[in-house]
Amino acid sequence: MFIMTRTILVEKGNSDKVVARFSGEGPMDNMDGLVDISVMVNTKSKEQEEVVVVIRWESQEAWKNWEKSDAHIQGHKENRGKQPPAYVLSTEVKLYEGEVVKRGKAYR
Repeated sequence: MFIMTRTILVEKGNSDKVVARFSGEGPMDNMDGLVDISVMVNTKSKEQEEVVVVIRWESQEAWKNWEKSDAHIQGHKENRGKQPPAYVLSTEVKLYEGEVVKRGKAYR
């Protein structure tokens, strides 16, 4: 399994806008090898909110196929030169090789 995380820090009260962006239908949803997308929000801080998007792929090759896809490339072309919304404080992307996945009782 191959996992990409995107951690987005936003000004307090704006996490719903980021969640909406990742909740709608998109071209990634139909890519072969996509396992799932999870969106989590941490609102505990008084200064900012944190949105973490976890995208799981069957393999690194499946993720690379998304990165090379016309839909992905076109999306970046459309946003080239645009600044992120003012409420976005920072974004960090990390990539992981999934070593172990253990299913809990709810999945048995």
